[in-house]
Amino acid sequence: MSNTTPDATHNTQNTAQQAEKPWNGRFTEPTDAFVEAFTASVTFDQRMYQQDIAGSVAHAKMLAHIGVLSNSEKVQIIDGLTQIKATIEAGEFNWSITLEDVHMNIEAALTDLIGVTGKKLHTGRSRNDQVATDIRLYLRDEIDLIVSELKRLQKALIELAEQEADTIMPGFTHLQTAQPVTFGHHMLAWFENLERDRSRFIDCRKRVNIMPLGAAALAGTTYPIDRKFTAQELGFEGICENSLDAVSDRDFAIELTANAALLMTHLSRFSEELILWASAQFNFIELSDSFCTGSSIMPQKKNPDVPELVRGKTGRVNGHLISLLTLMKGQPLAYNKDNQEDKEPLFDTVDTLKGSLKVYADMMQHVTVNKESMREAAIRGFSTATDLADYLVRAGVPFRDAHEVVGKAVRLGVDSHRDLAEISLQELQQFSDKIQSDVFDVLTLEGSVSARNHLGGTAPDQVRAAVKRARERVEKKP
Repeated sequence: MSNTTPDATHNTQNTAQQAEKPWNGRFTEPTDAFVEAFTASVTFDQRMYQQDIAGSVAHAKMLAHIGVLSNSEKVQIIDGLTQIKATIEAGEFNWSITLEDVHMNIEAALTDLIGVTGKKLHTGRSRNDQVATDIRLYLRDEIDLIVSELKRLQKALIELAEQEADTIMPGFTHLQTAQPVTFGHHMLAWFENLERDRSRFIDCRKRVNIMPLGAAALAGTTYPIDRKFTAQELGFEGICENSLDAVSDRDFAIELTANAALLMTHLSRFSEELILWASAQFNFIELSDSFCTGSSIMPQKKNPDVPELVRGKTGRVNGHLISLLTLMKGQPLAYNKDNQEDKEPLFDTVDTLKGSLKVYADMMQHVTVNKESMREAAIRGFSTATDLADYLVRAGVPFRDAHEVVGKAVRLGVDSHRDLAEISLQELQQFSDKIQSDVFDVLTLEGSVSARNHLGGTAPDQVRAAVKRARERVEKKP
C-alpha cells in the first residue's frame, strides 16, 4: 500500500470540498498537488469509518450533555452520521484525497448534509485525539476477533489431541529422535503456546481500551467537557490521564504488533513441523487437498502452501514491529505527522494475523494422522534408550555408568539393525548383570510413554486429563 499517489477511485464529494481545507484560514497558497497526495491518509484510514462515526456520535452526545449543543442539534448530527455510515457501507461514498483523512471526509459530508450544524461537531476536540481514539476503538474490535480465531484454533488442537492421545511418535531434540511421545501430547504443546498468546492479547486489550478523547490537540480544551460521559458511551474502561501522552502514545499499537509477531513466530514454528511431517520422508500426516496446491510441471506434487505461506508472512509481521518501533524512537511529545505512518503496518499486521489464524484453524480440523509411520520412526531412532538408563538407575547403577551401558547397547542395535526391544535379554546382560527380563516392560514404546504418568507428562491418561483442563481454560477466558 502506498499513500504517495492519488487513487482514481477516491473522487471529490463536490467542488466546494475540493477547494476548501478545514485549516484554510492560515494559508495564502494552495497545497501542492503532489504534497496533497503524499500527505493524505484517507486511502488507508477510511477503514476506521465505523470507529470514527461512533466516536463522533459519543462526542455529540457529550456536547449536548454539557450544553454546547442543543438537543435538536445533537439529533441532527447523529441522524446525519447514521446516513453517512449507511452510504459508506453501500459503497456509495466518494472519498476525497483533498480532505486528507477519514475524519475530515466524514465531517465535510456531514456539513454538506445538515448544514452549519455539522461544523459544530468538532468543538472541543482535535484530529489528534480523534485519530488516537479511532485507532484504539478499531484495535479493540480487532483484538476481539483475533482472540476468537485463536480460540477456534485451540479447540481444533484439543480435538486432535483427544483423538490421538494414544498415538506414539518420536519426540525430537536437534531434530534427532529423542524419546517417544504421544501425538496428542505434541498438539497440546502448541495449545500452550497459543494460550500464552491469547493471554497476551487479552491483557493488551486492557491498555488499548483507554480513552484519549478530550485531550484535544495536546493540552486539553477550555470547554467543560465530561470525559467520563464519553468514555461510558464508547465502552472505554479508563481515560488517558495526561493530554500530552494521550495524543502521542502509540505503545498500545506497538504492544499489539509485538504480540502478533510472537504469535506468528509460533505459527511459523508449527508450520515448519507440518511441512516436514507432510513430506514423503516423514509421512507422519496428510494435509487436506483443500489446503494444498500442485505443481505446474510435476504431477505427483502436493505442496503444503498454507503452512509455507504462514511461515513466510511471519517475516512480514516482524518487519512491521521494527517499523513501528523505529517510527516512534525519535519523536518528541506530542503529536507529529510521523504518526500517520503507524496505520499501514498496523492494519497489515491485523489483516495478516487474522488471515493466518483463520486458515490455520480450518486446516487443523482436516489433518490425517499416519499412526504407523510415526510408530516406525519412533522405533528406528532408539527412542527408549533413556528408559533403559532409568531402569538401570533404579537397579542401583550410577547414572553415568548406566549412560555408558545404554550407549553400548545402542551401538549393538545400530550394527545389527535392531531396536533395543528387539535385542535379546542375554545380549543386553553382557553390558550389565542388573538387566533382568522385566526390562522389556520399559523398552516398548507403549511402556515408555505410559511410564511418564505425571502432570505434564506424555502418558495417554495424562493427555486426556490435559485435554479436559484445556477445554476448561479456553471456555473460562473471553
